Amino acid sequence: MTFEEMDKKYVLHTYNRNYVNFKSGQNATLFSEEGKDFIDFTSGIGVVSVGHGNKRVADAIYEQVQNITHISNLFLIEPQAKLAKKMVELSGYDMAVFFGNSGAEANEGAIKIARKYGQNRFKNKRYKVLTLEHSFHGRTITTIKATGQKSFHQDAFSPYPDGFSYKNQIKDIYAAIDDETVGVMLELVQGEGGVAAFDKKEMQELAAFLQKNDLLLIIDEVQTGVFRSGEFLASKLYDIKPDVITLAKGLAGGVPIGAVMTKHKDIFTYSDHGSTFGGNFLSTRAGLEVLDILESYHKNGLLQENIDYFDSKLKEAAEKYRNIFLSVTGLGLMRGLQCKDADTLSKIIKASFENGILVLKAGRNTVRFLPPLTISKDEIDEGFERFERALDTI
Repeated sequence: MTFEEMDKKYVLHTYNRNYVNFKSGQNATLFSEEGKDFIDFTSGIGVVSVGHGNKRVADAIYEQVQNITHISNLFLIEPQAKLAKKMVELSGYDMAVFFGNSGAEANEGAIKIARKYGQNRFKNKRYKVLTLEHSFHGRTITTIKATGQKSFHQDAFSPYPDGFSYKNQIKDIYAAIDDETVGVMLELVQGEGGVAAFDKKEMQELAAFLQKNDLLLIIDEVQTGVFRSGEFLASKLYDIKPDVITLAKGLAGGVPIGAVMTKHKDIFTYSDHGSTFGGNFLSTRAGLEVLDILESYHKNGLLQENIDYFDSKLKEAAEKYRNIFLSVTGLGLMRGLQCKDADTLSKIIKASFENGILVLKAGRNTVRFLPPLTISKDEIDEGFERFERALDTI
């Protein structure tokens, strides 16, 4: 039985897989079982932030699992405390952190914070959270409902929890706030929605309005966080002060982790929230090493050099293939090329793979790029050469 046959027989089919068997990787380059190399412009959907096969992360994980992998949150977890401290210091906000295992779990935690805040802060409980159309906040029953895309709201999984509604643009949020609204949850760059970055001034005005009215601003930084925007948090680029921030993906370089940070540090009491695996020795030790690597990468200017270089190559491709692309989207190393239609996007994804370059789909018609933050200039060059070869076949 081949691995493909094994997968098809024993694994639930929730993904339309491409059956390549990757055996090893080095930074932004992956190697298949057949020995073919691929330039990875996806980093596992924004997860492998410091590249494949990172020796520092591997050594940190090896050292940790030789001693303690997990003991539960009933006891002090030293790397968890250190990672929380590091995250708060890097954020520049006065916050506390709860650790889970995924972005969806982090967003669930944020919604629980919002609902308890709505009960504690107001005479008549407020519980409704406004989100935006084309948003994506997870695949649990609650975070699917928080996601502003009807395609995710399948009848098969209903009934969904009450308390969520969606607006098309930020300017539409104000009129939608009623006496049951507790806050707004949004991404500063909509990943699944087409890698669309929101206007800075518009976001600042919304943040000020919510603060004035004691409503929560919840920023989903599951994809934009951990230096992908060029800063530890995209919220800093926008010069806003959220009440709640969620993180996951690149925080531990591939080890499952999620985190919700909030300035309401006493919102939860014992037993209000929990996670068996969240914040254990393994994930938080990996997270500490990842943040040490990326903090240095940010301080010495290498991260910004990568962002600028990748941006220049992306714009060259967009200009050269104006018959295919309509615009360049996103920020930092979370970027997109908007295609003229969905059919062209599908062809590009397929042709790119055939030419040894991995890219992603976003929204209806956008090619999404989420390379490792440590990608080398040689890998960027080789990746775009392969990408252009793929485009020449379209």
